[in-house]
Amino acid sequence: MEDGNTEIQQSYNPKTLAKTLIVVVGPTAIGKTALAISLAQFYQTEIISADSRQFFKEMHIGTAKPSVEELAAAPHHFIDSHSVKTLFSTGDFEVQALQLMETLFKNHDRLIMVGGSGLYIDAICKGLDDLPEIDLNIREQLNQQFATEGIEPIKKQLEELDPAYYAKVDQANPQRMIRGLEVVLSTGKKLSSFLTASKKERPFNIIKIGLNTDRALLYERINHRVDLMMEAGLLSEVESLLPYKQYNALNTVGYSELFNYLDGKSDLESAVVLIKQNTRRFAKRQLTWFRRDEDTAWFEPNETNEIISYIQNKLKA
Repeated sequence: MEDGNTEIQQSYNPKTLAKTLIVVVGPTAIGKTALAISLAQFYQTEIISADSRQFFKEMHIGTAKPSVEELAAAPHHFIDSHSVKTLFSTGDFEVQALQLMETLFKNHDRLIMVGGSGLYIDAICKGLDDLPEIDLNIREQLNQQFATEGIEPIKKQLEELDPAYYAKVDQANPQRMIRGLEVVLSTGKKLSSFLTASKKERPFNIIKIGLNTDRALLYERINHRVDLMMEAGLLSEVESLLPYKQYNALNTVGYSELFNYLDGKSDLESAVVLIKQNTRRFAKRQLTWFRRDEDTAWFEPNETNEIISYIQNKLKA
């Protein structure tokens, strides 16, 4: 986390203006947590996590949660808030986060939201679309198919039936893949066709900050982070979660590859290589998602002062 905000910090004077949510987005391993903490300290406010994996209290190392020191540096919400055994949907997050923000805005003019889960960010900034009723028998059939055959047949069918949704969905997340397929099989309409509703009005302003850097450097950071996770005991963490491996929350990068290793489907070295590869692919999809939003201003991760200056100018506008 950066220092060096003293000069700017002295010029900050909270005003009674419209409430503002400052959103920090970007690919995994880019430095979003450090920036969010710097902004929370600067604006003397609190952080709402919009990382769909950091909600779960059983998952620590593989989700790159903020450290104990980082959590102590600024108040955080939606970290370790749910169990992997609990179904916590994007819609649940929209409802709960908006309720929390209403409370927090009573004491703060600014709030910070940070995360790499684009759908969760959109749920707060734009609102979710009203989706159709699903045939629960189809959902059960797809869940059984996933349990017996894995995700590949579901991915293939979704790509054929709804290529637009397939192109932007997190393909490492079986729950979202199944969601897309169950909609088209239940209704005959593509889920992507329901994702075009107009943006919902929110009672606060939104400023979006994106972090990115040279792709080679980002991939180097990702590879290094995976090495650090393994050194920190990721394999032991995954072993401890074996009783819960059937839950959707654990069908994700960093966990599924090591479950396969523990099941004897690969050697450890290959599993680690695959974690790095899948994480790099995930980062690429994150950037594709966030770049489509023209309201996001992009910066290098070390440009903390420039980011604060940009936000200050936006607040004055």
